[in-house]
Amino acid sequence: MPDPPGMGAPEAPPAPPPPDLMVELWALWARLEAFVGDLARPGWKLWQVLIVLGLIALAWLVGRVVAGRMTEWMRGLTHRPKWQLRWLVTIRNRLPLIAFAVMAWAVYLTMQEVTWPSRSYFVGLAATIGTAWVAVSFATKLVRNPILQKVVRWGLWAWVTLFYLGLWDSTERTLEGLALEVGDLRLSALTVLKALVIVGVLFAAARFLTTTTSARITKSENLSPSMQVLTVKMIQIVLYAGAFFIGLKAVGVDLTGLAVLSGAIGVGLGFGLQKVISNLVSGVIILLDKSIKPGDVISLGETFGWVTALTSRYVSLTTRDGKEYLIPNEDLITGQVVNWSHSNDYVRLDIFFGTAYGDDPHLVRRIAVEAAGSVGRVIDIRPPVCHIVGFGDSSVDYILRFWIADPTQGLTNIRGNVYLALWDAFHEHGISIPFPQREVKVLDGSRLVTRRDEMAQAAE
Repeated sequence: MPDPPGMGAPEAPPAPPPPDLMVELWALWARLEAFVGDLARPGWKLWQVLIVLGLIALAWLVGRVVAGRMTEWMRGLTHRPKWQLRWLVTIRNRLPLIAFAVMAWAVYLTMQEVTWPSRSYFVGLAATIGTAWVAVSFATKLVRNPILQKVVRWGLWAWVTLFYLGLWDSTERTLEGLALEVGDLRLSALTVLKALVIVGVLFAAARFLTTTTSARITKSENLSPSMQVLTVKMIQIVLYAGAFFIGLKAVGVDLTGLAVLSGAIGVGLGFGLQKVISNLVSGVIILLDKSIKPGDVISLGETFGWVTALTSRYVSLTTRDGKEYLIPNEDLITGQVVNWSHSNDYVRLDIFFGTAYGDDPHLVRRIAVEAAGSVGRVIDIRPPVCHIVGFGDSSVDYILRFWIADPTQGLTNIRGNVYLALWDAFHEHGISIPFPQREVKVLDGSRLVTRRDEMAQAAE
């Protein structure tokens, strides 16, 4: 049954109109002008301003002197953890600000005892703002991104200063009036600044949680290396995405309109970032099927080495000569990859050699097997074997096959050790390794000219 006229639910009050930008700018300028003019009048307010300026100059001088000595002291700290050195560098860079806060509080407390409290109000205000700046400087070190760190630091510095000076309300109205409107979407400068600061703080918290969780996951023995990497990646995506959307929601951004806008942008980026998305999906597939994991020994074309890291875009492959190849994940999915340690670490190696026709092949095979078995890395579970593979022009050709269980220790070096063991064993038993010999016949009527003859003719 419809409600009678006048008896329905009360309508929501209309939203207040956005503030007039020019009016707010003039109001803010008037307050700043009145504030500065009040400080410039002769009297104790002006004396306090001069005291604060003198403290700033003295703090800068003290910071420069102490920073030089602190730098010399830090150079002798060779075995300290990196996080301690980073904090020491931060303290050194903020020495003038720290010195100002300390001296300002000392002067303020002294003036509180010597003269009336009203005559030290601005000195105490400067000490409070300086202390807040110091706290912001250390707190924003948790934000690792340099650009985002500067935005968060300067944003908090500005907010702290305006808040203690009593100018934040006027500034807030001014920034709210400076806005960009597209249809029903209104994006003000205040919203952008709040979003940057809040998202930066949330990103720092997400990074701290990710680092702590990743350290515990990598130490877990119940998860395989590939599952450890996948779990860490999923935690990073969830935490950082949550920090981003929670930050936008905290400042009042309508996520419905953002979803439509991000969908349109995503379609455009999808065509331009096909390779990036393909590598991302391929990386997830690699982690799920466990075809390649950290520590595996793989070869891709002419590149041979062991996997040191799996990322969302590439696999880091380190070779024996110290080169680090960054192979896109898509290449590992679509190309042919040899994983020497996929299901087990057993690897069979083949080497070829030849002996003279005068040597007993039965003896050669037995000596070759014994020589290969004497090398330390050759395993006994799968003993070496030796076979004749052909009769060459000047030698009987053999193949020697043996197994190892530690391909990460290298393949070329174990081949070299087996060749050296064969050399010693053949030398001990008098078995010769032949080499091709050529005969040169000089036909009748021809003349043999040596290099010395050519040089003599050239000299004449």
